[in-house]
Parts: sequence; C-alpha cells; structure tokens
Amino acid sequence: MKRPILFLLAALLLTAPAFAQAGGWKLVWADEFDSPGAPDPAKWTYEKGFVRNQEAQWYQPGNARIENGMLIIEARRERVKNPDYVPGSTNWKTSREFAEYTSTSMTTRGIKDWTYGRFEMRGRIDTRAGIWPAFWTVGSKGRWPFAGEIDIMEYYKGDLLANLIWAGEKRTTSFTVKKPIKSFADPDWSSKFHVWRMDWDENRLVISVDGEVLNDADLNKTFNPDGTNPYRHAHYIILNVAIGGQAGGDPSGTTFPSRMEVDYVRVYQKQ
Repeated sequence: MKRPILFLLAALLLTAPAFAQAGGWKLVWADEFDSPGAPDPAKWTYEKGFVRNQEAQWYQPGNARIENGMLIIEARRERVKNPDYVPGSTNWKTSREFAEYTSTSMTTRGIKDWTYGRFEMRGRIDTRAGIWPAFWTVGSKGRWPFAGEIDIMEYYKGDLLANLIWAGEKRTTSFTVKKPIKSFADPDWSSKFHVWRMDWDENRLVISVDGEVLNDADLNKTFNPDGTNPYRHAHYIILNVAIGGQAGGDPSGTTFPSRMEVDYVRVYQKQ
C-alpha cells in the first residue's frame, strides 16, 4: 500500500507550476483562478470609468468573475450613466453622458510588482472587430510613458502585438512587433488557448506566444531622456478587455458579450 502513495506524491510534486523550479526558476506569485466568484482582492484591484485611449467601455469590477477554474473578463454592450458627465465638455472622459459598453481592467498596482522574471499567462482571446484584449505591465515608478510599458499580449484589428513603450527621444518610443492572426495558418487559432510569456532581465526582454518569439528587445537601448531606464525598475500587471477607442476598431457589428478567458497568470524569478 505504501508504494502507490509514494508514486502519487511524486506525481503531484512534478505537476505545474512546480516544474518551473527546475532551471533556477522559482514561482514567486500566481493566480490559478480556482475559487469561484470575484477575483481575489488580495491580488487584484480595478481601474474604473473611462481610463485611456478614448475607448468606448466603462470599466467596472463586476464584469470579471471566476468560474470553472477560469477568470472571465466579459465586455458587454450595455448603457451606463457617466457620473462625470459635463454638458458642453470637450474632454472625452466627461463629454459623454453615457457609456455604451462595459468591461473590466484588473491590475496588481499598489498590491504587487516585480523587477525581472518570467511572466506567463494561458488564455483565450476574442479576435472579432472592435475587441482590444491585453495582458501587459506598467512601471511602478514615475508617470507614463517614462515609467515604461510592456505589452506581453495585445490584440486589435487582426494583429497580435508585442510591444515596449517608453519616453525615448520623442514623447513615446517603442519596439513594436505586429503578427497577423492569419499568419498562424490555423483557422481555429482564436478558439484555442495559448500561452504568452515574457522573459525579462537587466539586458534583454523576450516576448513569445506558444514558444514562438515575437519580440526580442535590447534593454541597453531603452533609456528615457532623463537617463532612467524603465525596464530596470519594478512593473505591475494589467489584464483588460477594451472596446473601440483610438486603436481597437469598430465594434458596432460585433455581437456581445465578448470574453477573455484566463487559465492562470504566473510570475517566476531566477534564484
């Protein structure tokens, strides 16, 4: 009777994410999204309202939930009143009396951030018109773009993007890579789960999907005008689904709700 129990224990020790202890990587933070209901408030907080890029959605916590071992961020076509509305305003955040869409943007800002490591997400994204899902990081130190931005996964208008954005010599400078979804030569690509990964150290940052490298950036070339390097400071994580806006495209012909489903988010660091 003892032998099967020992084999069972050994098998459990070898299952993910324990495998990443090999090769000097240690799991330092994760959300496996195994508890039904709202996301863990000890790990996530939320952006609220109209936030950036003249996007169409109103961000609110209620569009995120965990069910069947998955985080679901659900974008909906629904009208909500903008409490910041100012008649006659020319500011995009206050000129609209209503938002016609809602969604969620979750972030570890103010809770947890990391300098260097392997950041990984397994998820499935909606690639229809007007949908703009993202798994990304922003530097905790300073204001954007000086703080730096890393788009580990960003999708809109038919392209998967892997970007670094910082202040640079102009207002913003970037190492941007676009890969058309059609180039995967898989008509079912959008219906499948994929693994996005960022490997980041002091000198190099590599972004990949399913093991295919999308962006390999030299961090010795990412200095701001003030001499700071935003990729040598801590970053926090954001998970969100945006609608429309400056880059997301036209959602008017898309059927809602739209979902981004996330199996896990994990952060490893070298020992």
